Amino acid sequence: MFGGVKRKVVRVGSRGSVLALRQTEEVIGRLSRFYPEVQWEVVPIKTAGDRLAEDPETAFARGMFVKEVEEALLEGRVDIAVHSFKDLPTELPPGLTIFAVPEREDPRDVLVSRSRKELFTLPAGSTVGTSSVRRKVQLEYLRPDLRVVPLRGNVSTRLRKMEEGQVEALVLAAAGLKRLEKEHYIVEHFSPEVVVPAVGQGALAVEGRVDDPLQEMVRAIHHAATAWAVEAERDFLRFFGGGCRIPVGALATVRDNRITLIGMVAQHGVVKKAFIEGPIEERERMAWFLARELGGGKDG
Repeated sequence: MFGGVKRKVVRVGSRGSVLALRQTEEVIGRLSRFYPEVQWEVVPIKTAGDRLAEDPETAFARGMFVKEVEEALLEGRVDIAVHSFKDLPTELPPGLTIFAVPEREDPRDVLVSRSRKELFTLPAGSTVGTSSVRRKVQLEYLRPDLRVVPLRGNVSTRLRKMEEGQVEALVLAAAGLKRLEKEHYIVEHFSPEVVVPAVGQGALAVEGRVDDPLQEMVRAIHHAATAWAVEAERDFLRFFGGGCRIPVGALATVRDNRITLIGMVAQHGVVKKAFIEGPIEERERMAWFLARELGGGKDG
């Protein structure tokens, strides 16, 4: 019984990719420990982002991997949805809200290479593949002698392309490799000070309809520290204009009621980074100050 409504079956919306379904299974596994009597029905949904995932001409914007899933929520075809937090726009559609944020997986970016060489030992001229402009500008800043090229496709596709020799190395998210049990491919973890991750990287969001009593149940897996950290990162992105086209990254960490936020932005060929630390309750103001320091935050 949840908020007076008995639920025997809960339909969980998810992108249909292997990684998205693995993430949804992870969330269902956590919820099942609290509510073993509930039957969880996964509803895979094809999104615009999935249809265009391997098109090198497509410029991805936040929301392309969640729009159809959110429509299913609003239309009542699913009861909750599981998303990669980095796919969610900074503003949710009216009528939807975040029910819970589970504890975050490793947020760092990592290097995978055929030769098992790390970034600073790759030979000059080596080709590194990435689907992210944020990663590309940071890699080129660190190693301007490398060729950083766009490489699309899911994780398994990109790994196959590397093994076929299309690129010497890849930069991927640690969280995706871990969830797919491909962690053995990792050659090097980048510290956030070296390569700043995407906003929300490694974190998941469980979304639902406003005022749905299911929120009471889903809150059982909520991890406050992760939620505060991702909130600060998303505030930082919002002060740059939400889904802006310029490369932006951020990572917040919470410890002893204090939060540290590192941010990066690349404009006019220059990569700028800065960080700020303070009390958790001042995280939004800190995000605005950090964005302003890096050239955003004018409308904060």
